[in-house]
Amino acid sequence: MIGRENEIKILRAAYNSDHSEFVAVYGRRRIGKTFLINEVFNYRFAFHAAGMENASRKVQLSAFREAMKKQGHPQCPRLSSWIVAFSELETMLEMMPEGKKIVFLDELPWFDTPCSGFLNAFELFWNAWATSRRDILLIICGSATTWVINEVLRSRGGLHNRVTRQIPLVPFTLKECVAYANYMNLGFDRRQIMECYMILGGVAYYWSLLQEGQSAAQNIDRLFFGTADEMRNEFSRLFSSLFKSSARHVEIVKTLGGKKSGMSREEIIRSLKVKSGGEISRCLDELVQCGFLACSRAMAKKKKDAMYQLVDPYTLFYFQFVAPWRGNDKRHWSLNYNTPRVNTWRGLAFERVCAMHAEQIKRALGIQGIESDTYSWQWRSADPGEKGVQIDMLIDRTDGIVDLCEMKYSDEPYSLDKAEFENICHRAEVFRRESGVRKAVHTVIVAANGVAKSKYLGNIQNVIDGAELFA
Repeated sequence: MIGRENEIKILRAAYNSDHSEFVAVYGRRRIGKTFLINEVFNYRFAFHAAGMENASRKVQLSAFREAMKKQGHPQCPRLSSWIVAFSELETMLEMMPEGKKIVFLDELPWFDTPCSGFLNAFELFWNAWATSRRDILLIICGSATTWVINEVLRSRGGLHNRVTRQIPLVPFTLKECVAYANYMNLGFDRRQIMECYMILGGVAYYWSLLQEGQSAAQNIDRLFFGTADEMRNEFSRLFSSLFKSSARHVEIVKTLGGKKSGMSREEIIRSLKVKSGGEISRCLDELVQCGFLACSRAMAKKKKDAMYQLVDPYTLFYFQFVAPWRGNDKRHWSLNYNTPRVNTWRGLAFERVCAMHAEQIKRALGIQGIESDTYSWQWRSADPGEKGVQIDMLIDRTDGIVDLCEMKYSDEPYSLDKAEFENICHRAEVFRRESGVRKAVHTVIVAANGVAKSKYLGNIQNVIDGAELFA
């Protein structure tokens, strides 16, 4: 298995515990939740059932019964309710030999159909039966991340504080994607790995669709613009699987997808031309929970001043290139590979990749042992004629330094010229003046393919080669 070392340790520790454990594994669609659990326990469960998307209560109960009949309860009667279903599950588990019994309920949110009574029965199963024993390992899993968080982890009812361990499964890092690409024998160099990451992110399933013998560009043409339409149609499936009503979420990410810099909550409301209220706040929080948006609070500012930025690589690529595509050429990506539009996207996408690898940047700076916070920062002049300043990543350190990170993408080693050096100095000066920071301000250049020699580099405190992001 590629990566997931910490997650494996958590699952094994729960299995070896001397009391019953309730583990919640959650994360976006295709991230590898079910695969992780199946591999760790070698597909050996006392009971395993999976919810079905858009199925009725009756169909869900029928499938649950069939699962019990096949896995140790052949005489299971027809199930009239979820209370009866979990009662029969208890009976089945009590008939099994001594030893830890793993109950794996996959896609749990889909069991919870309207007015089904599922949650109440599930609470009763855990609170009244499983916790009175020492041999139950209950694992729940779900792509509807917001349901798992709101109904289980943040429950104010019977499941309040009942989860003993939780595993938010996050995308692979660049380092893990290199290992996966090598396992698949793709033959990609670091540049092609970076390009695929800027499009697919670290979603394991997306990477599994890449084919040996094709370049990164050929693979992207096939998956997004060719006859294989899986990645082209993934967008609608992705959001419908995460949110029961996804229209507003899609509007928000579409709005942010056209912005280089982030937007405040009020700016998003104005752009969407909707009323301020709880719905927008809820949708923004849910998109942050699911990893599509980053919510960055400016230094010394309150949460209401936070900036929201689209950081999910797949979604950003989809809005930039896939949604506008009209199917005229199946080699759309290859034919536009070096156009100004694509090069502009690369710069933006690389900034997102850097944001997802903030810990690797801190390690490259040698400050992983120093307490620090990562922010974004934006300043807009009251004078319409004066250009504003946007800093996508700054690292505020407790050792008296603030690092202003400048992310630069280029196919060749980045060459710092006079004009850009003056822009960097201007941004640093505006930051010092307008933020009121009393710490030393250092400039850091993070360059995707290294930095060429330049007389201006002597005034830059730190330079990080993109190779450091793969560490």
